[in-house]
Amino acid sequence: MTDVRWASAAELPGLAEVEIAADGVFAQVGITFPPGTTMVEEAGDPARVLVAGDPPFGFAMIGWVDGQVHLDQLAVHPAHGRRGAGGSLLEAVCEHALAEGAAAVTLTTFRDVPWNAPWYARRGFAVLGQEEWGPELAALVAHERERGIELAPRVVMRRLL
Repeated sequence: MTDVRWASAAELPGLAEVEIAADGVFAQVGITFPPGTTMVEEAGDPARVLVAGDPPFGFAMIGWVDGQVHLDQLAVHPAHGRRGAGGSLLEAVCEHALAEGAAAVTLTTFRDVPWNAPWYARRGFAVLGQEEWGPELAALVAHERERGIELAPRVVMRRLL
Protein backbone atom coordinates (compact mmCIF):
# COMPACT_ATOMS: atom_id res chain seq x y z
CA MET A 1 0.00 0.00 0.00
CA THR A 2 1.33 3.40 -1.00
CA ASP A 3 1.34 6.24 1.54
CA VAL A 4 -1.08 9.00 0.59
CA ARG A 5 -1.13 12.54 1.95
CA TRP A 6 -2.43 16.00 1.06
CA ALA A 7 -0.38 17.94 -1.49
CA SER A 8 1.52 21.10 -0.71
CA ALA A 9 1.17 24.16 -2.94
CA ALA A 10 4.82 23.76 -3.98
CA GLU A 11 4.06 20.28 -5.35
CA LEU A 12 1.25 21.30 -7.71
CA PRO A 13 3.46 22.38 -10.66
CA GLY A 14 5.20 18.98 -10.68
CA LEU A 15 1.85 17.21 -10.70
CA ALA A 16 1.11 18.65 -14.13
CA GLU A 17 4.04 16.57 -15.43
CA VAL A 18 2.56 13.47 -13.78
CA GLU A 19 -0.81 14.16 -15.41
CA ILE A 20 0.73 14.71 -18.85
CA ALA A 21 2.73 11.48 -18.59
CA ALA A 22 -0.32 9.52 -17.41
CA ASP A 23 -2.45 10.98 -20.23
CA GLY A 24 0.20 9.83 -22.71
CA VAL A 25 -0.62 6.20 -21.92
CA PHE A 26 -4.02 6.68 -23.58
CA ALA A 27 -2.26 6.78 -26.97
CA GLN A 28 -2.08 2.96 -26.65
CA VAL A 29 -5.86 2.88 -27.17
CA GLY A 30 -6.00 5.66 -29.77
CA ILE A 31 -6.93 8.52 -27.43
CA THR A 32 -4.96 11.76 -27.65
CA PHE A 33 -6.12 14.65 -25.49
CA PRO A 34 -6.44 18.15 -26.93
CA PRO A 35 -3.72 20.63 -26.00
CA GLY A 36 -4.27 22.96 -23.08
CA THR A 37 -3.73 23.20 -19.37
CA THR A 38 -3.92 20.11 -17.19
CA MET A 39 -6.73 19.62 -14.69
CA VAL A 40 -4.35 19.99 -11.76
CA GLU A 41 -3.05 23.29 -13.15
CA GLU A 42 -6.61 24.55 -13.44
CA ALA A 43 -7.42 23.52 -9.86
CA GLY A 44 -4.53 25.35 -8.24
CA ASP A 45 -5.71 24.31 -4.77
CA PRO A 46 -3.66 21.79 -2.77
CA ALA A 47 -6.64 21.25 -0.44
CA ARG A 48 -8.27 19.36 -3.35
CA VAL A 49 -5.29 17.12 -4.12
CA LEU A 50 -4.08 13.91 -2.47
CA VAL A 51 -0.63 12.67 -3.53
CA ALA A 52 1.34 9.43 -3.47
CA GLY A 53 5.12 9.50 -3.17
CA ASP A 54 7.70 12.07 -2.15
CA PRO A 55 8.23 13.67 -4.56
CA PRO A 56 4.74 12.78 -5.79
CA PHE A 57 4.38 10.35 -8.65
CA GLY A 58 0.60 10.12 -8.45
CA PHE A 59 -2.36 12.20 -7.37
CA ALA A 60 -6.11 12.30 -6.96
CA MET A 61 -7.91 15.60 -7.36
CA ILE A 62 -11.35 15.97 -5.83
CA GLY A 63 -14.23 18.41 -5.67
CA TRP A 64 -17.88 18.43 -4.67
CA VAL A 65 -20.65 17.77 -7.20
CA ASP A 66 -24.32 17.57 -6.23
CA GLY A 67 -23.38 17.23 -2.56
CA GLN A 68 -21.04 14.28 -3.09
CA VAL A 69 -17.28 14.04 -3.42
CA HIS A 70 -16.32 13.86 -7.09
CA LEU A 71 -13.03 12.43 -8.31
CA ASP A 72 -11.95 14.99 -10.90
CA GLN A 73 -8.69 13.29 -11.82
CA LEU A 74 -6.63 10.27 -10.82
CA ALA A 75 -3.17 10.07 -12.37
CA VAL A 76 -0.09 7.96 -11.70
CA HIS A 77 3.14 8.44 -13.64
CA PRO A 78 3.55 5.39 -15.92
CA ALA A 79 7.01 4.70 -14.44
CA HIS A 80 5.24 3.98 -11.14
CA GLY A 81 2.13 2.30 -12.55
CA ARG A 82 0.64 -1.07 -11.71
CA ARG A 83 2.02 -1.08 -8.16
CA GLY A 84 -1.08 -0.11 -6.21
CA ALA A 85 -0.65 3.68 -6.03
CA GLY A 86 -3.88 4.33 -7.94
CA GLY A 87 -5.82 2.01 -5.66
CA SER A 88 -4.31 3.64 -2.57
CA LEU A 89 -5.23 7.09 -3.86
CA LEU A 90 -8.77 5.96 -4.67
CA GLU A 91 -9.28 4.46 -1.22
CA ALA A 92 -7.94 7.66 0.39
CA VAL A 93 -10.49 9.66 -1.61
CA CYS A 94 -13.31 7.38 -0.42
CA GLU A 95 -12.11 7.56 3.20
CA HIS A 96 -11.96 11.36 2.99
CA ALA A 97 -15.45 11.50 1.45
CA LEU A 98 -16.86 9.34 4.23
CA ALA A 99 -15.15 11.48 6.89
CA GLU A 100 -16.68 14.60 5.28
CA GLY A 101 -20.17 13.10 5.42
CA ALA A 102 -20.57 12.25 1.74
CA ALA A 103 -22.74 9.26 0.89
CA ALA A 104 -20.90 8.53 -2.36
CA VAL A 105 -17.99 9.31 -4.65
CA THR A 106 -18.73 10.02 -8.31
CA LEU A 107 -16.47 10.24 -11.36
CA THR A 108 -16.52 10.32 -15.14
CA THR A 109 -14.29 7.99 -17.12
CA PHE A 110 -13.81 6.15 -20.40
CA ARG A 111 -16.16 3.19 -20.62
CA ASP A 112 -13.95 0.78 -22.56
CA VAL A 113 -10.40 1.66 -21.49
CA PRO A 114 -9.21 -1.23 -19.25
CA TRP A 115 -7.63 1.05 -16.64
CA ASN A 116 -10.73 3.27 -16.51
CA ALA A 117 -14.34 2.06 -16.06
CA PRO A 118 -13.45 -1.66 -15.68
CA TRP A 119 -10.77 -0.77 -13.10
CA TYR A 120 -13.21 1.39 -11.11
CA ALA A 121 -15.90 -1.30 -11.33
CA ARG A 122 -13.54 -3.77 -9.65
CA ARG A 123 -13.24 -1.22 -6.83
CA GLY A 124 -16.94 -0.88 -6.12
CA PHE A 125 -18.05 1.77 -8.64
CA ALA A 126 -21.12 1.24 -10.82
CA VAL A 127 -22.29 3.07 -13.93
CA LEU A 128 -24.85 5.74 -13.08
CA GLY A 129 -27.68 6.24 -15.55
CA GLN A 130 -28.31 9.76 -16.82
CA GLU A 131 -31.63 9.84 -14.99
CA GLU A 132 -29.65 9.58 -11.72
CA TRP A 133 -27.37 12.56 -12.44
CA GLY A 134 -27.92 15.73 -10.48
CA PRO A 135 -27.79 19.13 -12.20
CA GLU A 136 -24.11 19.74 -11.37
CA LEU A 137 -23.08 16.32 -12.67
CA ALA A 138 -25.04 16.89 -15.90
CA ALA A 139 -23.31 20.27 -16.29
CA LEU A 140 -19.91 18.65 -15.68
CA VAL A 141 -20.51 16.04 -18.39
CA ALA A 142 -21.61 18.81 -20.80
CA HIS A 143 -18.47 20.79 -19.94
CA GLU A 144 -16.25 17.75 -20.65
CA ARG A 145 -17.90 17.37 -24.05
CA GLU A 146 -17.37 21.07 -24.82
CA ARG A 147 -13.68 20.78 -23.91
CA GLY A 148 -13.24 17.85 -26.31
CA ILE A 149 -12.50 15.23 -23.64
CA GLU A 150 -15.13 12.76 -24.89
CA LEU A 151 -12.73 11.14 -27.36
CA ALA A 152 -14.23 7.69 -26.76
CA PRO A 153 -17.44 6.55 -25.02
CA ARG A 154 -17.55 7.83 -21.43
CA VAL A 155 -19.64 6.93 -18.40
CA VAL A 156 -20.50 8.42 -15.05
CA MET A 157 -19.80 6.09 -12.14
CA ARG A 158 -20.62 6.15 -8.43
CA ARG A 159 -19.47 4.25 -5.38
CA LEU A 160 -21.79 4.33 -2.41
CA LEU A 161 -19.93 4.65 0.87
